Amino acid sequence: MAFTLPAAEPPPDLAAVLPNGLSSPLQNAAVAAWFNAPFLKGLIRGRRATMATLAEAGPDAALADALALAGDDSQPIMPRLRTARRDVALITALADLAGLWPLERVTAGLSDFADCAIHAAIAAALAERGVGPRGLVALALGKLGSRELNYSSDADLIFLHDPDLIPCRGSEDPGEAAVRITRRAVAILADLTPDGYVARIDLRLRPASEITPMSISLPAAEQYYQSEALTWERVAFIRARAVGGDVAMGDGFLDRIRPFVWRRSLDYTAVRDIQSVSLRIRDHFEGGQAIGAGFDLKRGRGGIREVEFFAQINQLIWGGRAPELRCPATLEGLAALAKAGHVPPGDAQALAASYRALRTLEHRLQMRRDEQTHAIPRLVADRHAVARLSGLKDGPALEAALVRITAPVAAAYDQLVAAALPEGTTVPADPRAWLKTHHPALTKLLPSLIATWRQGKYRALRAESARVDFEAVLPGLLAALAASADPATAAVRLDAFLSALPAGARFLALLRANPRLVALLGNLIGVTPVLAEALARDPALFDVMLSPDAFAPLPDGEELRRGLAHLCANAAGVEDVLDRVRRWTAELRFQLGAQLVEGHVDALVVGRGLADCADAAIAVLLPVVTADFVRGHGVVAGSELVVLALGRYGGRAMTHASDLDLVFLFTGDHTAVSDGPRSMPASQYFNRLAARLVTALSVATAAGALYEVDTRLRPWGAKGNLALSVDSFARYQLEDAESWEHMALTRARVVAGPVAAANAVVARVLAQPRDAESLRQAALAMRDDIAAAKPTQGRFDVKLAPGGLVDLEFLVHFRQLTTGRGLTPELRPAIDEFVAAGLLPGDLADAHDVLSRFLMWLRLLYPGARVPDNIPPMLGQVLADGLGAANFAAVQQQLAIAKSAVRMAWTSIMTVKA
Repeated sequence: MAFTLPAAEPPPDLAAVLPNGLSSPLQNAAVAAWFNAPFLKGLIRGRRATMATLAEAGPDAALADALALAGDDSQPIMPRLRTARRDVALITALADLAGLWPLERVTAGLSDFADCAIHAAIAAALAERGVGPRGLVALALGKLGSRELNYSSDADLIFLHDPDLIPCRGSEDPGEAAVRITRRAVAILADLTPDGYVARIDLRLRPASEITPMSISLPAAEQYYQSEALTWERVAFIRARAVGGDVAMGDGFLDRIRPFVWRRSLDYTAVRDIQSVSLRIRDHFEGGQAIGAGFDLKRGRGGIREVEFFAQINQLIWGGRAPELRCPATLEGLAALAKAGHVPPGDAQALAASYRALRTLEHRLQMRRDEQTHAIPRLVADRHAVARLSGLKDGPALEAALVRITAPVAAAYDQLVAAALPEGTTVPADPRAWLKTHHPALTKLLPSLIATWRQGKYRALRAESARVDFEAVLPGLLAALAASADPATAAVRLDAFLSALPAGARFLALLRANPRLVALLGNLIGVTPVLAEALARDPALFDVMLSPDAFAPLPDGEELRRGLAHLCANAAGVEDVLDRVRRWTAELRFQLGAQLVEGHVDALVVGRGLADCADAAIAVLLPVVTADFVRGHGVVAGSELVVLALGRYGGRAMTHASDLDLVFLFTGDHTAVSDGPRSMPASQYFNRLAARLVTALSVATAAGALYEVDTRLRPWGAKGNLALSVDSFARYQLEDAESWEHMALTRARVVAGPVAAANAVVARVLAQPRDAESLRQAALAMRDDIAAAKPTQGRFDVKLAPGGLVDLEFLVHFRQLTTGRGLTPELRPAIDEFVAAGLLPGDLADAHDVLSRFLMWLRLLYPGARVPDNIPPMLGQVLADGLGAANFAAVQQQLAIAKSAVRMAWTSIMTVKA
C-alpha cells in the first residue's frame, strides 16, 4: 500500500524559509511536516543550508554531505555528530514523505549514518588512549544489524574486545579498560547535550546483560555462543554485523560462530522458541492488539514483529543448508525464501507489502516528535496528524488501512506457528480461546506462562523429548490448576516448580507415564502453599511420591530412627550427616503432607508422624554433634545431655508449621570438668553442646533448614542458661517455677539422653499437692494474659478463640495438676482418662479431635497467615473431606459444637469451685 501526499501550497510562514528550486514532491512533504510533525517543523526552520542542498542536489547528495560531516575528524566529535544527526533526520524524513525514496533506501540511509557515528565514537574513545580503532568492536543486531533502522530506533549493540589488543592505563586490566572505553563511546552517542543526541544505545542483547560488563572478551563470547546461548540469541545473530571499531575482528568473530546460528538440521525446536516469544509478546501487549487507538505497529497482532519472525523462522529452518537464505534484511529474506520455494510467492509478496506499509507508518509516528513509539496515538488530533502525514484523510481512514495491512500477516503467522507444536499437542499455539472454553479462570494469566514454558527458557524444558512430554501432561496440569481455590496463585507456584527443575530431569516423562501423578502434582500445588513452596525449592521432593509405598503408613518411631541411622552410617563427616538428615526429614514431612492432602491418612496420625520424624532427627544428630564436640573438649565423666520436648512437639501433635520447644538438662555433677584438650566446667560444657545441637537443627545448609527451635520454656526463659543440671532443674521447678511452667511440664517428653533421671524429676514436680483454687486463679490470669497478647485471629481461629485448643489444654492441665492423674504428654489419652473418671465431659474427646484436625489443615492451607473469614469453596471442600464431613457447612457445624463443648466445660470447671 502506497502512502502518497496530495499537492499542497506552503503557507506564508513556511514559504519564507523554503529555498528556491525545491521540487514539488519535497515541497508537499515540507507542507505535511510543517502542519503535522513539530520535530520536522523545527528542523526545516533551523537547517536552512541542508534545505538548500536538498533543493539544489536532491536527497542523495544531501545525505552524502551529512555522512561526510559525521566522519570529519577535524571537528569536535560531540557537536559534529549531533549536527549530522539532525541533517540526516530531516533529509530522510522529507525524502520518505515525498515518495522519492522507497522504504529500503530510507532505512539504509538511517543505518549508514548510525554506522558512521558508532565507528567515529569508538575511534574517538580509543584515540583518547593514543591508539587507532583496534581491539574493540561494536556488533549491531536488530534493525541496525540488517540495515533496516527506523526513524527513531535504538541501536542494539554488543561490544567485544580482545584482551591482548585493548589499550590499558596504569593498573587497569583489559576488562576494566574495555568497559571504560565502551562507556565513553556510548556517552559520545547517547548523552543529551544542548545539540541533542546521536543515537539511543541498547546494550541488553549481550549475554546475561544484568550481570555482565558492557564489553565482553572475545574468548568468553565465543564460549557462550557456541555452548550456552538460547534460541532467541541465535535469532538475533541472523542480523548481526560489525559496524564500528575493529570491524575485521568483529567479522572474524561472526564467522567463527556462524555454525551456532545456522544449523544444518531442520530446526523446529527453534521455531517453537520463536513462536513462544511471539505469543508472549501478544499477551503482554494485549492492550495494543486491537486495531484503533493504542494499536502497537511493532508488537500487535499482524504487526512488524510477526513479519520479521515469519522470515526468521523459515530462515532458521532452511538456512543451515542454504546460505542464499541467510539474508539479514526482512524483505530480502522473504524474497529469497519465495525464490527457493519455501514460502508461496503470493504469501511473500503480501507480507512484503504489509511490512513496507507498517514500517512506513512507524516512521510517520516517530518523525512527528522524534519519539521512540510504535503505538497509534490515543488522542484524536494526533491520529488525524499521523493520517495526514500518510496521505490519508483522517484517523478512521488510518484504522481502515491498518485492518487491510495486518490481516494477511496475522493469518500467515498463525498458520506457521500452529504447525510448530509437537505432534499430539492438545493446547494450541495461541491458547487463549482454548482456555476460555475449557478453563475460563486461567484465561488471563496462563497464556504468557504457557508461552514461557514452551520457549525453552527453563532448563528442564529445553530438550525436544521434554517438550513432547510436557505438552502431553499440560492439559492435566491446567485442569488441576483450574480446579484449585486460587488458580492464579497455583499457576505461579507451578511456574516456580518448573523453573527449579534441573536440566535432563526425567520428571516430565514420569508424569506422562503415570497420569495419576499429574493430578497429584496439580493438587499439591493448588491446595497447599507449604508443599508447593517446598517443591519450588526442591523439585526432587516429588520423587518420594513415585515410590510404590508413597501412601503407605509411616513406620513407627523406633523404625524411623533405625532407618535414619542406617542412612547416615557411612556419611563423610558432620556436614554430610546434617545434609542427609535434612533431606530425609524434608522428604518425610512432604510425604506426610501429600498423604494428608490426598486423603490417605488422618490429620492426628500426621501430627504424631511429624513428631516421630523430629525424634529420629534429634536421636541421630545428638551423638554426631557430641562426638565432634568431644574431639575438642573431651567428656564430662558421669554426665550426659538430656533433651526434653514440650508443647505440641512433646505432645506428639505437631503441624507442618510447628517449631520444636526444647529444654536441655544434663546429668551428673555440675561442678565436674571435662577431660579434653580444651577442658571446661560441666555447666559451660553442656550449654555449648546444647547450642551446637540447636545450630544443627536450625541452621540452613545446602539441603535447607531442618526446624525452628524455641528454647524459651527453660527455667528463667531467655535469661537463663540453655542447659541446667537435672538437680538444678528439679530445684527450680519445686521452688521457683510458676504455675504456667508446671502446666507446660505436663507435656514434657524425653527425646534424647537418659530417660529415667529426667522423668523422675518431671513426675515428682507434677505429683506434688496443689491448692485447686489457687491454681484455678493462676490459670485464669494466664489465660487473660494470652488473650491480651494474642487476640483471636478471625472466625476460624481454633487455637486462641474462646472454646479453642488453648482453653482445652488449660482444662486438661488443670485436671492433671490438681488430681495427679492423666500425666501423659499426649492430650487425647489424658482426656480419655479424665472422661472415664468423670473429671471431664465426654464430648471433649470429639472436640479435641475436630479442633486438632482443623488446625493441622489450616497450617497447610494458610501457613503464617490469618485465615480468611470466607474460605473459598474449593478449600472448604478440602477441609470437609479432611474432617470427614459432607461439606464445609457441616465442618462449621462441627467446629461450633466442639467450641461449645469446650466453653461449657470451661464454665463448669474454671468458674465454679471443684
